[in-house]
Amino acid sequence: MYREWAPDPLLAGRVACLWVNESSSAATRLVVPDGCVDLVWGPRGAQVAGPDTGPKPVRMVPGDRYAGVRFRPGAVGELFDVPLDGLRDLRVPLSDLESLSALSALEPPAGPAGLRPDPLFDAVQRVLVVRVRATPEPDPAAPVIAEALRAGRSVREVAWELGLGERQLLRRSVRAFGYGPKVLQRVVRFQRALRLARRGVTAAEVAALSGYADQAHMANEVRRLAGVPLNRLLGRSGDGAT
Repeated sequence: MYREWAPDPLLAGRVACLWVNESSSAATRLVVPDGCVDLVWGPRGAQVAGPDTGPKPVRMVPGDRYAGVRFRPGAVGELFDVPLDGLRDLRVPLSDLESLSALSALEPPAGPAGLRPDPLFDAVQRVLVVRVRATPEPDPAAPVIAEALRAGRSVREVAWELGLGERQLLRRSVRAFGYGPKVLQRVVRFQRALRLARRGVTAAEVAALSGYADQAHMANEVRRLAGVPLNRLLGRSGDGAT
């Protein structure tokens, strides 16, 4: 069972949600790129899940419980005291990050997720509020960059609209998201396609509305980012791109 909760209002601009995922059966969950960074507590200890550029399969057995804090894309800033690109595609123990090492000893929820967040999140959010107050604000251009790319703007158009050179945009994107704007563009386009497909939109419409050249382009991109066809990612039968 997967549940989400809103964060403390003091963190709402930085944190997208608090979440708990509990497994009642053996399964492999596929974590796919979403532009976010998570703090995760689970059977393998407390970790930072860095910005992904490809799929990460997670094998879960009955009774496994994971709890996490998901940051908004581009909202981590300097909270971790390490460059985000140094965490790209990695799972790093929280004990390795001095600024968050106090959180490494916390344990995930011990029982079924209720209607309220687990007490674990109270401790986590207290530490994060202190870190937010002690560190500079994240790049204010980050959400603008993400939204413009999500709306279908090209990297060149986004740079021009922000009054930046493409190299400047690259540097700021790497600092804010952990990778450059071209990768971010692929990730946000993929996420848009995934949301539309989950609503039952046809594959051809999904491809057009998400900014892909055609359905074949979308199918190839989904396989590159998720490692499986869109049908399988959605839990449908078949091996097509719908």
